[in-house]
Amino acid sequence: MKKAKDIFSTQADLYVKFRPVYPDALYDFIFSLKPHFVNAWDCGTGNGQVAAKLAEHCHLVYASDISQKQLDNAIQKENIHYLHARAEATNLPESSIDLVTVAQAIHWFDFDAFYREVYRIARPEAIIAVWCYNLPQFTPEIDTILYNFYNNTLDNYWDAERNYIDDNYTTIPFPFKEIEEKPELSIDARWTLEQLIGYLNSWSAVQHYIEKNGQSPVPEVTHQFKEVWSENATLDVTFSIAMRVGTI
Repeated sequence: MKKAKDIFSTQADLYVKFRPVYPDALYDFIFSLKPHFVNAWDCGTGNGQVAAKLAEHCHLVYASDISQKQLDNAIQKENIHYLHARAEATNLPESSIDLVTVAQAIHWFDFDAFYREVYRIARPEAIIAVWCYNLPQFTPEIDTILYNFYNNTLDNYWDAERNYIDDNYTTIPFPFKEIEEKPELSIDARWTLEQLIGYLNSWSAVQHYIEKNGQSPVPEVTHQFKEVWSENATLDVTFSIAMRVGTI
């Protein structure tokens, strides 16, 4: 089995504070697929953002992650049961889950082992939904600086799995009866420069850069942003969402 990667424990506090929030339209679409979901499993739950939304509609939500620090920062609700476990090996009961969700995480998994676990714990005709978001979009001037930072400054510091996100999850294996008709989804918000910098600091590649070089690349790019970002301005930002959905 592929070795598990825990690369977000170091910046767990930044992750919960600065990671984008998924839109209600995403959950509305998922919950439109079946009349009712009893039990859900949010795998790679991170800060529990998705689990908390699922808990509004499901009787019980299991939410798992390999990072205990992430779970320590996760949203708490009475019907969310957090599990410190690998995606590929949980203690969830067989044939117990109606809905499996994986947000911005499946690219880290051992696909074959994870899908075996999905088939083991899922009820017949359960739904699986996996999604990711790519780089944020602000203005052409800011985007140019951001893309240069992503593609050049951090070029050798991204894990290979990041390619799946660059491909908008079109290249991940997905051995389910796929639901092709999906709405166009995006995360739309308004951010300050401070929020963008906090988000960049949560990137795994930034942490890899610091480990190798003993310093962060973020201050230099912050200086570049300040040259085109009006002082104290709050700007529109959009993250496009790519989703794969299927029946198990």
